[in-house]
Amino acid sequence: MNPTSSASRTVLIGGASGFWGDSQIAVPQLLEQPGLQYLVFDYLAETTMSILQRARLRAPELGYAVDFVTAAVAPNLKTISQRGVRLVSNAGGLNPAGCRDAILKIAAEQGIALKVAIVTGDDVLEQQAQFEPWPGEAASPALPKLLSANAYLGAAPIARALAAGADIVITGRCVDCAPLVGIAMHEFGWTETQHDQLAQACLAGHLIECGAQGSGGLFTDWEQVPDWADIGYPLVQLQADGAFELFQPSGHGGLVTRQTVGEQLLYEIGDPAHYELPDVVCDFTDVRIDDMPGQETSGGRVRVSGARGTAPSNQYKVTATYLQGSHITIMMAIRGQRAIAKARRTADALLARTRTQMLNSGFADYGETLIELLGAESMYGPHRRVSESREIVLRIAARHDDKRALAFLQKEASSAGTSMGPGTRSHFGGRSDVQSVIRTTSFLIPKQAVAVQWNISGDTTVHSVTAHAAQPTSSAQRKQIEDAKPTTTSASPSQRITVGDIAHGRSGDKGDDANIGLMARAPQWLALLREQVTAERVQDYFAHLIVGPVTRYDLPGIGAVNFVLRQALGGGGSCSLRSDPLGKCYAQMLLDMEIDCPETLLPDASH
Repeated sequence: MNPTSSASRTVLIGGASGFWGDSQIAVPQLLEQPGLQYLVFDYLAETTMSILQRARLRAPELGYAVDFVTAAVAPNLKTISQRGVRLVSNAGGLNPAGCRDAILKIAAEQGIALKVAIVTGDDVLEQQAQFEPWPGEAASPALPKLLSANAYLGAAPIARALAAGADIVITGRCVDCAPLVGIAMHEFGWTETQHDQLAQACLAGHLIECGAQGSGGLFTDWEQVPDWADIGYPLVQLQADGAFELFQPSGHGGLVTRQTVGEQLLYEIGDPAHYELPDVVCDFTDVRIDDMPGQETSGGRVRVSGARGTAPSNQYKVTATYLQGSHITIMMAIRGQRAIAKARRTADALLARTRTQMLNSGFADYGETLIELLGAESMYGPHRRVSESREIVLRIAARHDDKRALAFLQKEASSAGTSMGPGTRSHFGGRSDVQSVIRTTSFLIPKQAVAVQWNISGDTTVHSVTAHAAQPTSSAQRKQIEDAKPTTTSASPSQRITVGDIAHGRSGDKGDDANIGLMARAPQWLALLREQVTAERVQDYFAHLIVGPVTRYDLPGIGAVNFVLRQALGGGGSCSLRSDPLGKCYAQMLLDMEIDCPETLLPDASH
């Protein structure tokens, strides 16, 4: 560790990747930043774990995020080495050693001496006997054979590897914020019991773990964000007490304001008073995000403070994958008069034709099918506004336990181009592939059952990291947020407006659950937002898409509410047939919901 007695000392960290496939502009841009010390890279969404498992089934030497090696490290390694910038990433996926070896090979080819550490132990496939049910899910004795099972590790092994001199630290599965938290623990000498500082670092990691989402990407008022082509990636200047400033490299696009960063805070956090991570349980309800005056010309800068932490549990979350049949997605363009009706009839005909062929060949019916008319707002259900169109993309998705049965739809889809509606182009880019469905499920496992280790290249010693014995926070210690009493209802006249008139929104996924965060555009609208946008109304609005309940949480510090919609994504991730299996459009849909606003509170239409 590298403890410091100076509370004013800071460390500068750039967020260079938000997912596997993020832009190659990030690393060169961030390397221009004076004083840059670290880059962190996040690759492992739950869907990504399924993709990596597919890759490893094809080639056992794969299973890691090859983009980290080929697009982030290889073309920039000389500059990274010359500037002394250190990298921390979960790019190891299911094969951290393979990722390390690929980087060391590139370093040798470029004549660069490099110390690369890996963190292992997250692979707990052989420890299924110690798995416990994930809260809210019953144990499933009929669960098929698991392909992989990985625990979400924390920051301690990253901090140890950095203290040992690693230039690059590669982990397998860890929580998204762990790379930044590990850097903070190393740089400031924080212990596992400094919960408030750890919570602040977790928040910093959360804000930049999605790359440019933390600097204006996906912002509700997207028109305000300049230069998407050269959008700036986020930088965090973290202090020893945990407070930090967030900004972007000068001279690039993007936007860092209280609103853009507030949206990212709301992204996929569930209960903001109890955001549970392996290093700390975070309370974000009183977080403050303050714009820093005079920074507008450089894209903006904010100061973030107020996160609080308590001791974590003695368990890790585990994400497991398993095979469950196959699926196929067919897409075709249908144009001309009455395109919506033609598209529906085309889909019905293709499914009817292939059902007959499947039955005649001895196959059971489809396990599930989904028809979406892209361009006709089909996902909006009863809230759609389109009654007719002259151009539709017909999307048919189907699932079956036997991939051979899907070959009928794979082949017959082309016939629509000559035997069905006029104006039909029956495929995009050739015949669609039949793919295996790799589902994910979650468990808990005692931390003591997980052998977390790290090793640095050139040293044969494998170092173990013992989980800190934590005392979970009791329910009496949990802060409860009382529902604020409505203050907007009055006898004065009101008008209908949309939620988007008074709020920003951001949405995402956690498995099969969707998360929608709404942040009031100004303080005077928070009470109205809470009064009009209740959990009951949100549940009713999305009734055509969700199965489970809706829960609302409050973040008074930033003037926001956060909704969690259970069983809302048709299975979620790679096992959902929907065109939006990650709930990315849910906030956009909710912003169109109409509410009543007293005339005394009517917003300016320009926002």
